[in-house]
Amino acid sequence: MGRVIVVGGGPAGMMASLAAARTGDNVILIEKNEKLGKKLYITGKGRCNVTNAADMEILFENVCTNRKFLYSAFYEFNNTAVMDLLEQAGCPLKTERGGRVFPVSDHSSDVIAALQRELKKCGVEIMLNTKAADIMTGAREAESAAHFRTAEEEVYGSHERDVAFAGVLLADGRVIRGDRGIICTGGLSYPATGSTGDGYRFAEKTGHRLVDPRPALVPLQVKEPWCGQLMGLSLRNVSLQMICGGRKVYEGFGEMLFTHFGVSGPLALTAGSYYQRGEAKLLLDLKPAMEEEQLDRRLLRDFEENRNRQFKNALGALFPAKLIPVMVLLSGICPDRKVNEITREERRAFVKLIKCLPLTVTGTRGFEEAIITGGGVSVKDVNPSTMESKRVKGLYFAGEVLDLDALTGGFNLQIAWSTGHLAGQGAR
Repeated sequence: MGRVIVVGGGPAGMMASLAAARTGDNVILIEKNEKLGKKLYITGKGRCNVTNAADMEILFENVCTNRKFLYSAFYEFNNTAVMDLLEQAGCPLKTERGGRVFPVSDHSSDVIAALQRELKKCGVEIMLNTKAADIMTGAREAESAAHFRTAEEEVYGSHERDVAFAGVLLADGRVIRGDRGIICTGGLSYPATGSTGDGYRFAEKTGHRLVDPRPALVPLQVKEPWCGQLMGLSLRNVSLQMICGGRKVYEGFGEMLFTHFGVSGPLALTAGSYYQRGEAKLLLDLKPAMEEEQLDRRLLRDFEENRNRQFKNALGALFPAKLIPVMVLLSGICPDRKVNEITREERRAFVKLIKCLPLTVTGTRGFEEAIITGGGVSVKDVNPSTMESKRVKGLYFAGEVLDLDALTGGFNLQIAWSTGHLAGQGAR
C-alpha cells in the first residue's frame, strides 16, 4: 500500500482521493482553503448541477475541447456512476429540464457533505488551510527544503520518465513525502475560491506544456453603445450565432441577458467558450420560430391594426417595452412617423433586422466572472487511460487544471468527477 498525495479539495480532488482510498492506498488530501469544495459550493447558483443525465453521445457532444481525450474517463466513471455514488452517500438527486441533475434539497452543501462522509469512511487524511508550494520529484529529493528549492533548475524542463514524483513542499516549509501525487488545483476562474493557477505553475516546473488559460463560459463585451440601454433585459427563446474570422463557430437557442458591458446569460456564456481573440460578430435572431416571410406577414398585420399610430407606439405586441426604442433607432425609421407611411422596403428591412440583429464582440470578461477556465495543462502530456503524466512518473492531473472544458448543464463537473476518479484509480 502506497501513499497518494492529492493537491486540491474541489470535485476532482475529492473524487480522486476517494477512488485512491478505495483501492487501499493511504491518501492525504491537501486543501489551502478552510473547507473542501469552496468553488463547488457556489456552482449552479448554490444548487450544484452535479452532472447531466444525457446519454454518452450527448455528454461527448457538449465537450468543447479535447473530447476524445475523455473517452476512457467518461466510460470508466460516467454520469450514472456519479449519481449512484452521491445517492448511496446520502444525497438524493433529481433531474430537471435539459437533463440537469441537482440535489433534491437544492443545496450544494449536501453534495459536499456526502463526499466528506465518504472520504472519512475511507480514512482519507484531510489537511485544510494547507498550501502546497511546489511539487517534488525524485531528481529533487533532498534533506532540506532549502536544498530542494536550489535544485529546482536541475529538473526544470526535464522530459525524462525516470523523473518520478516524490512529494509536496508546503508553504510553511514542511515536506510531505509520497509515492504518487494527483494535481487537482482547478483553473483561474473565481479566484476568490482559491483557483489561482497553482497547478499550472507545478506543471510548467516539471516540464509540462501549458495551453494558455482563458476565461470560458464567460460574458461577452460588445462595442455597440445601445447595449447599455438594455441593461437588465432578459430575452427568452432567441437564437444566437457567433462568427469569428468569417466562420460560424457557435449557434444556439435559449436565454440571453443584456448588461452594462454587453451580453450574458446561458446563450452568451456558451458563445464565450467559442470566442477567439480579436473582433467577432454576434447575430441575434429575436423571432427564431418564424421565417422571414411569416414574420413579415405578422408585422404587416400589426401595422394594419395600428396604421394611424406612430411607429414607436406600434411595436408593443412584438418586443418588450425596453427593447422598442433601440429597435426603432436601429431601423432608421423616424419614431414619430405614422405606420401607414412606412414603405414595403422599410418594413422588409425591419424584418431582416429582427431576424439578424448584429453585435460586435470586442472581448470577454475576466476570470472573476468566468464559470470555468479554458486551456491548461496540455493533454498531450497526459495519458488518457490513467491521467498519469507522460513526463513525471507517478504524477497525475485531473479536473479543470487540464485543457478540457464543456458547455453548461453539468458537463464540466462530469469532467471533474470522471478524470478525478480515473486518476485516483490510476495512482494505485
